[in-house]
Amino acid sequence: MWSCSKAPSLAEMEAMAHDVFERLPTGFRALCQGVILRVDDFPGDDVLDEMGAASEFDLLGLFQGTGLPQQSNDDIARLPNMVWLYRRPILDYWAEHDETLGHIVRHVLIHEIGHHFGLSDADMEKIEAGA
Repeated sequence: MWSCSKAPSLAEMEAMAHDVFERLPTGFRALCQGVILRVDDFPGDDVLDEMGAASEFDLLGLFQGTGLPQQSNDDIARLPNMVWLYRRPILDYWAEHDETLGHIVRHVLIHEIGHHFGLSDADMEKIEAGA
C-alpha cells in the first residue's frame, strides 16, 4: 500500500487547505471575508529576504496584507489580504514530525489567519484546540 502513496500536488494541498478552513469555527471564518488562500511550492526570494529566512524551507506559511487591527475606513484601495501555505516546506516538516498532514495544514492556516486578526499565539492555540 505504501508504494502507491505520493505527496499531494499543489492543487490537492490547496483543496485540503480549503477543506480545513471550512471546518474552522464559524465566527472565525466569518471574519475572514475577502482573505484569499493560496498554496505555492516555496515563498519567493523577496519574501525570504523580507522575513530574514536562511532557507526556502524556513517558512511554512505567510499572511500578506493589512490585519484587521490596522484597517481603517479611511484606507485607500489596497491589495487583498492573502494567506500563503508553502507546500514543500510543509511536506518537509511533515516528514520529520509525528503529525498528520491535515493537522500541520490546520496549524499553519490558523496561525497565518491569526495574523490577520492580530491574535497572540495563546489565542491561536485556543482556536486550534477548538477546531
